[in-house]
Amino acid sequence: MAQWTSAVGAAQLGRLITSQQGRAAVPGARKLPAYRTLADGIRLLVLEGRVPVAARLPAERELAVALSVSRTTVAAAYEALRGEGFLESRRGAGSWTSVPAGNPMPARGLEPLPPESLGSMIDLGCAALPAPEPWLTKAVQGALEELPPYAHTHGDYPAGLPALRRMLADRYTERGIPTMPEQIMVTTGAMGAIDAICSLFAGRGERIAVESPSYANILQLMRAAGVRLVPVAMAEGLTGWDMDVWRQVLRDSAPRLAYVVADFHNPTGALASDEQRRAMVEAARSAGTVLVADDNIVELQLDPTMEMPRPVCSFDPAGSTVITVGSASKAFWAGMRIGWVRAAPDVIRSLVAARAYADLGTPVLEQLAVNWLMRTGGWAQAVEIRRDQARENRDALVAAVRRELPDWEFRVPLGGLTLWARAGGLSGSRLAEVGERVGVRVPSGPRFGVDGAFEGYVRLPFTVGGPVAEEAAARLAAAARLVGTGAGGGGAEPPRTFVA
Repeated sequence: MAQWTSAVGAAQLGRLITSQQGRAAVPGARKLPAYRTLADGIRLLVLEGRVPVAARLPAERELAVALSVSRTTVAAAYEALRGEGFLESRRGAGSWTSVPAGNPMPARGLEPLPPESLGSMIDLGCAALPAPEPWLTKAVQGALEELPPYAHTHGDYPAGLPALRRMLADRYTERGIPTMPEQIMVTTGAMGAIDAICSLFAGRGERIAVESPSYANILQLMRAAGVRLVPVAMAEGLTGWDMDVWRQVLRDSAPRLAYVVADFHNPTGALASDEQRRAMVEAARSAGTVLVADDNIVELQLDPTMEMPRPVCSFDPAGSTVITVGSASKAFWAGMRIGWVRAAPDVIRSLVAARAYADLGTPVLEQLAVNWLMRTGGWAQAVEIRRDQARENRDALVAAVRRELPDWEFRVPLGGLTLWARAGGLSGSRLAEVGERVGVRVPSGPRFGVDGAFEGYVRLPFTVGGPVAEEAAARLAAAARLVGTGAGGGGAEPPRTFVA
């Protein structure tokens, strides 16, 4: 049986390889043979995630025609890639991309740093900010005042508190998507929502298409569920969505689900346009794929003058294709474990029925707190605090990284909480390893890819600002120097204590 989960056409691969020719050559470097240049180009595309792992490559003759080179050149390049572990082949099944045995694989998500480590370690691992006080305290106090009537009940609300379901439905309606409470299920965070959706729609061995790169914790959740991840490469420069690639992957792989973060994508910060959202929905509908749109970061718009695109679900008025997931974690506080699903009523009924064998329901007090915030206007004021904080942190971190690491490449996102940086040709995995020894915790690119892609990247969230951002960039620069000189093998200087 073939081991590939997607395919890359000759014309598409030719465009990707040609786009690399604009990169500046190293002065004085000797010219490589044509086959070696081609092999290195394909290897780099795999490591950067622009060609997914387990993607079937075009036949030698097809690629030779697309690149206007000899078939011998392509055959030699493929043979070199096989020898290096970046290509596997089987007679009758073709050749598909892989990564060498022993390469560091993204086996975990992003675990929070223990509080006792915060004195000496600057944590850039989790994209989460402190609670926007005084609104957390006010919300809990308001919830306590409204709790007594619920305390006289059994306390189990598998679909969520009716008041919060109505509130969330009304908020979608205000955004131009008419929604009934019967289309809402309240969950324990966005992770709980996506876990429930995967359990309902995608059993072990089913395919789920994911952006490449994508959110590390969601990738790990899906791996643990035993599904087959089908990576869909982002557009040139990881600046957005390549809809031709999306259509091809959904058509060829027919995944049961597709997971997208169209609003300030995690980790790249990209924002999908209305046209891209419409095309995503149409491609999913044509392929019979359920599109899960993660709405978690939509409210963290950091440019107040920009006009936001329409929600993904607005292009699926019947609700037959798109399931939307949202939560309070990013816009308000990660400690407020309230998420929700918006879907067609029959999907919600199925999710609620399946929940009886999982967690039964979401804590009542936290649901009351979120409902209080949204009903009183506290939510909007808390989100504004969050935006100001994220904007200040983003600007401070960008300035510090540009000063300390001028050869790192990134685009400044217009929203969200993360900066996706190409680390100047260094290994993201080595930077993460050495960074912890010099006092800065940063997740490497491979955590956000499928099977080892994005080795040359790191993710930097806007969780610190001011002097802490400057110190974080300085420690990253120290780690980069150690990695760049090969001196990061063990004797790095211990971090000095830094009190935020």
